[in-house]
Amino acid sequence: MRTKYKKIFILSALVIALIYFFAGEAKDVLSVKTIIPLDTLNTHDCGVVLTGGPGRIRESFEVLAQKKIRKLVISGVFKEAQLHEIFPQLPFYPEVQPEDIILEKVSGSTYGNAVQSLAVVKTLGCQQVLLMTSQLHMYRAYRIFRTLFPAKIQITQYPIPHSGKEYPLLDIFIETFKSMFYSAFGRVL
Repeated sequence: MRTKYKKIFILSALVIALIYFFAGEAKDVLSVKTIIPLDTLNTHDCGVVLTGGPGRIRESFEVLAQKKIRKLVISGVFKEAQLHEIFPQLPFYPEVQPEDIILEKVSGSTYGNAVQSLAVVKTLGCQQVLLMTSQLHMYRAYRIFRTLFPAKIQITQYPIPHSGKEYPLLDIFIETFKSMFYSAFGRVL
């Protein structure tokens, strides 16, 4: 009988610890709130935008058009995609030169985005990087980029706000789970 209660106690303690860890991670994921007005943004050598969410590409082109970055790395692009397919509004941005845009087509995850973007950033000689992704994704993305990028490369977060009022709970749950996974296994990836 004692063995049964001992197993229940251990299982309950593990579930409580997991819930506690999940709640803390969810709080951290949702903590990214600061939206930097574009006109107050300092100039950076490079911008890295992570594909996958609405509004990210358009916002990154606004940043490039305002000369807040010299080069734009669009990370996580489908390998067959062309610039005019990714951003058909490019002709309406005469101040943006296509040679200032690099399509990174190898990565398929946030970790891969960081690895592949680092290679591009080093090749371009960038020392200040503006990291652009959604508010919800920024916490995990920044942690991964900061872990992989050398300390001498400055990374500034530029979270892109969600188009809706709030993120759906499922999106928050998935992002929190991914963040927990990285916290647990990120050092071995």
